[in-house]
Amino acid sequence: MRRLRHSNVAFSFTIAFLFVTTGAFAQDGDRRSRGAPRPVTVPVTIRVKKPEVEIRIVDLLIREDGDVQSMLSMRKPADNPITLAVLLQDDLVSSIANEAKTMTRFINQLPPGSRVMVAYIRSGSLGIQRKFTNDLSKAAAAVRPPLGVASAGPYNPYVEIIEALRRFDSQPLGRRAMIVVSDGLDLSRGLDSSSPGQSLDLDRAIAQAQRRSVAIYSIYAPPAGGTYNQLLAINGQSCLQKISDDTGGRAFFQGTGAPVSFDLFLKDINSSLGQQIALTYLSTHPNKGFHRLDIKPLDRDVEIRHPAGYPR
Repeated sequence: MRRLRHSNVAFSFTIAFLFVTTGAFAQDGDRRSRGAPRPVTVPVTIRVKKPEVEIRIVDLLIREDGDVQSMLSMRKPADNPITLAVLLQDDLVSSIANEAKTMTRFINQLPPGSRVMVAYIRSGSLGIQRKFTNDLSKAAAAVRPPLGVASAGPYNPYVEIIEALRRFDSQPLGRRAMIVVSDGLDLSRGLDSSSPGQSLDLDRAIAQAQRRSVAIYSIYAPPAGGTYNQLLAINGQSCLQKISDDTGGRAFFQGTGAPVSFDLFLKDINSSLGQQIALTYLSTHPNKGFHRLDIKPLDRDVEIRHPAGYPR
């Protein structure tokens, strides 16, 4: 074991239909002095609470650093298939081996045109089983059970998550996501780095995902070895929660132990991917640094999930 602005959007569940109208945005002299506005693309999941309504008009208010922004475009699931990376940590408990078939089935059932990469987080460097491909059968066939031995595990999953994120640079810009099955623990600098507030590589991974518009969905599983304690489990889960929340994804746990099955988790992820859009807006803040993002629905029957922001 390892050691210690405002726009109208029509969104439908039954028919993929989006309608966008944009208004004018204000730009004062101070912003012009910082440079020209630039387009920014972010992953946004729109979930309507009343699926029986075929078409809903969803009012969205887009703010960056507190200022209203102008929407440029939306790429919806029907015309922009997902680009998805699937990462599994190689030293997870042996019961996770049973979920390889579940993941294989999930990949095979993705919509045609989806591009998938399969890789393993392990000791050393990221193990690429299959590069990005739109041949879903080949991607699914690349999934194998994790080795399930402590010696196969990394001290830090986030370094290899960053390595996987760089693989998106060769892919078309649009709807992007990553599924990470991991214990979430960074022990590269001792116990202190295992908490989400102390892991430098966790922060780096979040920044790289936000920069590349990748929503990260994480599934927690404990590592093999048997000496894992509850404090470490909670720290690992908190780190996975942070990377998912800050990138517009979602984290999945089942207590502090191994999940009985991935079925419900992957069903929820599949639903989220089907409701994810790639939203492009014109940012009026071209200066370097972190830019905080706030997208709010003006309808009580709608939930929005999006990244906390992005670095430039």
